[in-house]
Amino acid sequence: MTTILRDWSYRYQWFYDTVSALAALSVGGENRFRKLFLKDLQINPDAKILDLCCGAGQATQELVKHFSHVTGLDASPIAIKRAKQRVPQAEYVDAFAEKMPFSDRSFDLVITSTAMHEMEPEQLQQIIQEVHRILTPEGQFIIIDFHRPTNPLFWLPIATFLWLFETETAWQLLKTDLQQLLSKTGFKVESCQLYAGGSLQVLRSRKVL
Repeated sequence: MTTILRDWSYRYQWFYDTVSALAALSVGGENRFRKLFLKDLQINPDAKILDLCCGAGQATQELVKHFSHVTGLDASPIAIKRAKQRVPQAEYVDAFAEKMPFSDRSFDLVITSTAMHEMEPEQLQQIIQEVHRILTPEGQFIIIDFHRPTNPLFWLPIATFLWLFETETAWQLLKTDLQQLLSKTGFKVESCQLYAGGSLQVLRSRKVL
């Protein structure tokens, strides 16, 4: 099921930005949300970074402040156009995440922020395999996305948000063991930090096989 609010969030960037800002209040605001990936991150500023499913470049905007070589990838030409306008310092590629046009071992770090919940289970597995392929040995993969709330008080807010703005794939992600998927694909999960009553996860892994 898709509501008109979800449709608006894709049509109108101002509406999407407003919804994102309101949702980020649960972790202390959008500024803090965009910096969650930086916690405990130790990587060379000259490393090659991929913002996977970059959308209009919200996370890309933060990444270019810390790294010299940032690439954003998204399957939406409209999103890529908006990202280029927002963050012209980065490079962009219009392509699907499950079939990325990059050579093996092209990136040192891949980050994806609130995008994996858009994927069907089969797509999700393909994307994780692709990330593994394009990462350098010991390269890092960081996933920021929804998580099954650990605090019962957060069930109503997350359920309402998913009903208004997301589809069935978001509910499926709440049931998915991402750590297990990563481990099966050759990643070592190094940490899983939970925020907003457990409804948001920052999952850090490293390519080991």
